[in-house]
Amino acid sequence: MTNTVLKWLLLVLLTGYTAWVTVWANREARRHECTGITVNVLGSENPNILERTRSGIETELARYPEQITGIPVHNVNTEKIERYLSSLSNFESVHCMINSENHLLVEARPLEPVMRVFNGGKSYYINREGKKIDAKAEFFTDVPVVCGNFTSSFTPKDVLPLVKYIDSDPKLANLTGMIVARDSRNLILVPRIKGHVVNFGDTTRMKEKSHNLFLFYRKVMPHKGWMEYDTVSVKFRDQIVATRRDKKKLQHSEDYMDDFDMEEHTLPDISDQPQKNEN
Repeated sequence: MTNTVLKWLLLVLLTGYTAWVTVWANREARRHECTGITVNVLGSENPNILERTRSGIETELARYPEQITGIPVHNVNTEKIERYLSSLSNFESVHCMINSENHLLVEARPLEPVMRVFNGGKSYYINREGKKIDAKAEFFTDVPVVCGNFTSSFTPKDVLPLVKYIDSDPKLANLTGMIVARDSRNLILVPRIKGHVVNFGDTTRMKEKSHNLFLFYRKVMPHKGWMEYDTVSVKFRDQIVATRRDKKKLQHSEDYMDDFDMEEHTLPDISDQPQKNEN
């Protein structure tokens, strides 16, 4: 009998303590103000992504239509702020809460862009899965630029294999300034070196094409000069095709979308072809 009484007494005390703590916590929450904002960026090891995302969130919260800091913490609607940030396409997930220091704590997992797309008058990023990300200035990051007139049958996602391959090939990455996607069979690399463009063809045999391009640079360009050709094509199997420069010099910023005659000058006799081609 005594044990039963003690158990009930203990249960009553615990219930009372829980109620008191709840009341005390609510009173403390009403008494304390939100004194700052802390942003944690999760899931990325890229320092540029981390800094850009943190700065972008701080900029977006500065535009938030309601006051966040300097008001009682119980008046900070963390769910509403979460919805506000989640409405942006830049995040995989966002979570907001008030931490022990009375700061609004924002934990965000960003979508990491791998290329920036210019499609007509529109500009946006896409990630490795092809998901579109808004090109907001505060979240700007340095990734490969791809220009093209994309359609439902030819989308920016179709260029991703080439973007990923360029990223994996240091020489090609250092060479490439941007990509002009004319169609799925004519992906044009615009080198940082002015004077010509490179027709890479489609996204097959990329290792072979890169090999042939740098072979051409080593064995032909030193003799012909960088201004001899306006286009070098490595799209064809086992040959390199170069187009001699037109009377009108190629301007990278204006004329890279012009039509090219890819059959003008063929160089099939360059040796040192790779032994194995990609499937």
